[in-house]
Amino acid sequence: MHVLKFGGTSVGSVENMIQVKDIINDQEKKIVVLSAMSGTTNALVAISNDIKEGHISKASTSIDALEISYAHTIQSLFSDEAILYDVQEYVQDVFYYLRAATDKPHDQLMYNTILSYGELLSTYIFSAYLRQEGIKVQLLPALDFMRIDRNNEPDNFYIRQNIHRIIDELPVADIYITQGFICLDVDGKVSNLQRGGSDYTATIIGAAIRAEEVQIWTDIDGFHNNDPRFVNTTRPISNLSFDEAAELAYFGAKILHPQTVMPVRELDIPVRLKNTMEPTSYGTLITNNVHGEGIKAIAAKDGITAIKIKSGRMLLAHGFLKKVFEIFERYETAIDMITTSEIAISLTIDDTTYLDPIVEELERFSFVDVDQQQSIVCLVGNSIIYHSQTHKLFQILQDVDVRMISYGGSHNNISLLIHSDHKIATLQRLHTYLFDVVTV
Repeated sequence: MHVLKFGGTSVGSVENMIQVKDIINDQEKKIVVLSAMSGTTNALVAISNDIKEGHISKASTSIDALEISYAHTIQSLFSDEAILYDVQEYVQDVFYYLRAATDKPHDQLMYNTILSYGELLSTYIFSAYLRQEGIKVQLLPALDFMRIDRNNEPDNFYIRQNIHRIIDELPVADIYITQGFICLDVDGKVSNLQRGGSDYTATIIGAAIRAEEVQIWTDIDGFHNNDPRFVNTTRPISNLSFDEAAELAYFGAKILHPQTVMPVRELDIPVRLKNTMEPTSYGTLITNNVHGEGIKAIAAKDGITAIKIKSGRMLLAHGFLKKVFEIFERYETAIDMITTSEIAISLTIDDTTYLDPIVEELERFSFVDVDQQQSIVCLVGNSIIYHSQTHKLFQILQDVDVRMISYGGSHNNISLLIHSDHKIATLQRLHTYLFDVVTV
């Protein structure tokens, strides 16, 4: 069995839903994971924030506008009157609960519940559409089997036991539709896998059922060797290893959620990235196999804060690093890059929630400088630190002020820290140095 995930753009219009139907209707059994229709999650976040801040009239206006857009979509999608009526009732019920939320206390559970409506709507509508088209389909509610533990990690045993139980209890189907992103927490309350988590849902399910392959369908034909929003001459990469894909996803390649490959890599379940609008394109296949060496791709991650921590003594005293890392651990703040000199440490974080108390504690035994509005530009490829062409990337140093370099910590990754104002120019220059001149 295959697991296929389709993002919000793929189910964001009637035309795209028809395209997805044609892709999955091949008489092979599969589980299809859907995101919310494009724009819905952002709208629900805004509604939730307005409710929290007491802007009830503004939230109500947004709810009305969102309901109207859904009414237009389902009116265009359904020709079967009975199915149309059923879907209209379901959509009306969801928006009834959404409006009711404007009169209730707004906490994290309410926020999670409001966000879950996007996936609940898309899966109900799309499964009803498949039923109208004569396809054997069953809705597989994610909240009946998808759960995280107290560490916010997938409860794999629970997921595996319950997804098999539910599938066995349902009538036989060719296609099972389920929601991405949403889940229950360990206490049985509605939660989620964070933004972009539908990719993660797909590979968690893929691992649970030992799928033959997990496919992530989006609006671009796989990983590109640079960000196509900023560089015109990018090209798709046909094959990547799990390590390479994980590095690219973590350091800013938006096509894949950073945690996606984790559940399936040890089981050697391939992940294929495909383009919904060009289904015959090869896309990118991610496996444990390594194809070639050298720099394959460039990605950039914004919203980075650099912290320089200088020891009060001439040499790094014994235990200095330990004290520094214990502070970040205490505030559960992950470090992306780190470089050291004889008297100082420079590191980066992307979560500034606890920046002030972290700096306050560091200043008790060191001098601290903080630089914000930084970006990490990451170059990825198998064994790139040994490749003969890698030296070309350092030509960038004559054109761009590089704040930090991480080289050698991984065979597959070299990272540069730059000011965010220089990101686009850096991506373009690196592309020229590495890809336009030399074919990797």
